[in-house]
Amino acid sequence: MVAAGGQAAPVYAAAVCAGAAAWLCVGQDRGLRRARLLLAGAAVREPVPVPPGERLLARVRERVGREWWCLAVGLAVAVVGESVLPLVVGALGVPLLKRVLRGRDRRRQRLARADAVIVLCAALAAEVRAGRQPGEAMLAAVRSAEGEAESGLGGSAGAVLAAARFGGDVPQALRAASAEPGAEGLLGLAACWRVAVDRGGGLAAGLARLEGALRAERDQRADLRVRLSTARSTAALLAALPVVGLLMGLGLGADPLRVLLHTPVGLGCLLVGGCLEGAGIWWAVRIVRRAEGR
Repeated sequence: MVAAGGQAAPVYAAAVCAGAAAWLCVGQDRGLRRARLLLAGAAVREPVPVPPGERLLARVRERVGREWWCLAVGLAVAVVGESVLPLVVGALGVPLLKRVLRGRDRRRQRLARADAVIVLCAALAAEVRAGRQPGEAMLAAVRSAEGEAESGLGGSAGAVLAAARFGGDVPQALRAASAEPGAEGLLGLAACWRVAVDRGGGLAAGLARLEGALRAERDQRADLRVRLSTARSTAALLAALPVVGLLMGLGLGADPLRVLLHTPVGLGCLLVGGCLEGAGIWWAVRIVRRAEGR
């Protein structure tokens, strides 16, 4: 009996091993099937591919700036007026318009960064009132702002967060970040931080006053832009008047392009008018910039 039981034991062990192996294989197959189903579902949820034409237009918009419209308009006028002069003027206007567009983009970025600094101050004050330490409050404020505060810190966001996390010189990092356009409010934040951490002052109260001052300054700038909208409209109207005059001449059948581009008197009028037009636009822009303090 003992011998029979000893002979049966290896058989039972082999059976158990075979069953375990089969179970593992079945479980692995189920896992593979589940993975395939999940991947298939993910493939189904992929975005609809963009048509080639739309992709081509998107690439053209990315690579070709809006300033190249000057060259396109100059080419069209050159074809209609049968002269190469509008094409040359359009080519010269490309870098000028590019500079204007870059300046407008920089102003928008500066305003967005100034708003982000205000958001950072408000979020930081709320975290300090909630009982957090200044370093933890800075980290939580950046997280709660969901990236909007990081745009206020600009390229120095990593340095500021590292200083707040590891006990570094946060005011120095904030002063470095304030060098970017629109982030000047970080100088006030650095001063509040220095007073609160080094001298034991109230950080939340200082941040609240700083936020109020920055909001008041932003509202003042917005009111000034509204008041200067008349001057900007005048400059835009001044720039559009020659085009309106040409269209009126074409509508009356006078053919002003032939006179301006193919006669000595017309070329002289075009030169003098272009100089006066440029001087008028420059003067109007100078008035607006002086009023804005730039």
